Amino acid sequence: MGTIGAAYKGGLAIANWEWWVLPTYLMTMIFFIPMYLRNKIMTVPELLNRRFGPLCGDIYSFVMLIGYVFVFLPPVIYGGSITLSELTGWKMEYVMAGIVLVTASYTLSGGLSSVMWTDAIQCVLLIGGGVLFYFLALRHIPGGWDAMVAAAPERFHLYQPPSDPEAPFLGLILASFGVFLFYQSSNQVMIQRILSARSKWDGVMGLIFSGFINIIRPLVTCLLGLVLYHWLDILHKGPSLLPNDQDKAFPLALELFAPSGLKGVILAGFFAAVMSTISALTNSIATIFSLDVYKRFFRKYAGDKELISTGQLSGGAALLIASLVAPLVGSIGLFKYFQTGVTYMATPFISVLLMGLLWKRTSYAAAVTGLAGGVVIQILLSVGLIAAGINLHWLYVGAIAQVITMLLIAFVSLFTRPPTPNQIKPFLWKWSWVTELNDSSVKRPWWKQIKLWLALYALAWCYIYWKFW
Repeated sequence: MGTIGAAYKGGLAIANWEWWVLPTYLMTMIFFIPMYLRNKIMTVPELLNRRFGPLCGDIYSFVMLIGYVFVFLPPVIYGGSITLSELTGWKMEYVMAGIVLVTASYTLSGGLSSVMWTDAIQCVLLIGGGVLFYFLALRHIPGGWDAMVAAAPERFHLYQPPSDPEAPFLGLILASFGVFLFYQSSNQVMIQRILSARSKWDGVMGLIFSGFINIIRPLVTCLLGLVLYHWLDILHKGPSLLPNDQDKAFPLALELFAPSGLKGVILAGFFAAVMSTISALTNSIATIFSLDVYKRFFRKYAGDKELISTGQLSGGAALLIASLVAPLVGSIGLFKYFQTGVTYMATPFISVLLMGLLWKRTSYAAAVTGLAGGVVIQILLSVGLIAAGINLHWLYVGAIAQVITMLLIAFVSLFTRPPTPNQIKPFLWKWSWVTELNDSSVKRPWWKQIKLWLALYALAWCYIYWKFW
């Protein structure tokens, strides 16, 4: 919903949010996956507790729970609800209640296993229905893709200058070491699949497979916005979408371009994306709350059944609160609401994690200072720029805040007690971690080698950026 509307406004460069993942995937494979799996980490707060100290994990749990409920869930619930409401005329409140109840029915009862199996099925629906819809919509444009490029060539480049208000390429590069890296490597909702992997090989191959899916996914999530723009703004087949209406780009495209017999299939793919995201977020909330909040602060010796029940209740409460917040998303815009919120929330955490992973001197006191101070730095920087009348893209704001936060962590570390060798040894990055990714103790045929599939993915990625630069 958000990226289709953003692509309608900003052009092909919005597809960078789907395609520009190879750098962060590589860093996740090299730095994070080996460290998670060799230490049998179950949640990110557990990692922070073991590397630094208990307060760090507590801060992560608190901030991420707030973020999942108020930043992650509301746009997804809002996007799914407004689509079905626009197409059917049903009240959005009823649609929203239906989506939440259906998703909760299998997520809260089945846990991560049900999330992963339903995600696998829904992925097929999402990709299959979305790709089919894109090509059906493109058939309505005389001359197809080439005609769209010829009519507005400036909208069909992945690279945009640093001053671009929508997708500055320099901002994307900086975000590769910040918010994008956090989102892929340290965000519980994304990394939880890898944390449950049987081996490092399984975790890495799963990530590479998702990279291939990301090559196709802009056809589903971005390029439809370009087709709709050409239809409305170039061919003038209807009124242009106003800025406040761009989140309605998908239901409008569905109404205009989808044959009646295929709308159900396409909607199934769309709601697969909505439900899989809601289910993953709900499961993450339940996991973090039950293991890192309830068990830690309320019932230290709680049994598995009690923890499962607590997780189910917390997941249900989160869905209820997010549903109440969801209507507020429309006043800001789906894409901007989500991306800005994640960027500002991610900065302190990725700063602390990188310093702790790469520098043995990073202390507990410095980590706490970085997490708490990073939030303050992010807020003060954002407010200061607004007060000064400086309109800086949120990716730049996040990058500046990250640099300041990492300098603060280094400064505090030099003047506080260093961690013990036993505390840092399991989590301090070594090159040997990379060489062990392929798990040489298990003999696999050439077609199961990580190097092969990573190289193929990298070649496909390079071709895309050469073709659409």
